[in-house]
Amino acid sequence: MNTQRGERTRKATDRKIMQSTLEIALSKGIGAISIEEIARRSGVAKTTIYRRYSNVEDLLEKITALEISSSPELADLEPTKENLTLLLRRMVDRYVSGIGVKAIGIILTSKDGFFQRIVSQAIRPEEETFASFFDRGSRLGRFKPDLNTKFLFGTILGSMIACEALRGSVDDGWAERMTDLLWPSIAVEDE
Repeated sequence: MNTQRGERTRKATDRKIMQSTLEIALSKGIGAISIEEIARRSGVAKTTIYRRYSNVEDLLEKITALEISSSPELADLEPTKENLTLLLRRMVDRYVSGIGVKAIGIILTSKDGFFQRIVSQAIRPEEETFASFFDRGSRLGRFKPDLNTKFLFGTILGSMIACEALRGSVDDGWAERMTDLLWPSIAVEDE
């Protein structure tokens, strides 16, 4: 039990360090990242940060190795309306507790290698999970054939970012509203 609590504490600390590092990089550029600034923004002691990372370069290299997004438990979901809503809720939860929704748009438009590693780790796996879900639904005859899964995922991600930007957060009903909006476009009509 103590081991589980210690692991949760470690993950929470890693998340604070990652989010603070991203905030600094997004607002002031990667050159402005320092262990002192990360400690100040995150509330994590410098000694704790130095125990994990030898310097800023080490931190930047390893920070993208942190678990930002993963959905192995969702990989084989049955393609239903309820499960689409579940996928959307889980995506929001991971981004809110991980890199932060407002950072996604900036990260996606950056050509910097640091941010591109985060795109590869945090956004591409999510996109693949959704593509697999939509493809499975098409193969089973539940979804229209030849869905443009890249466009669908971009629409979902864009809606989530816009909701965060316009309202300050992605509210609890967003996943249901997004599902209701998409469903008529993707589902095969019942006869």
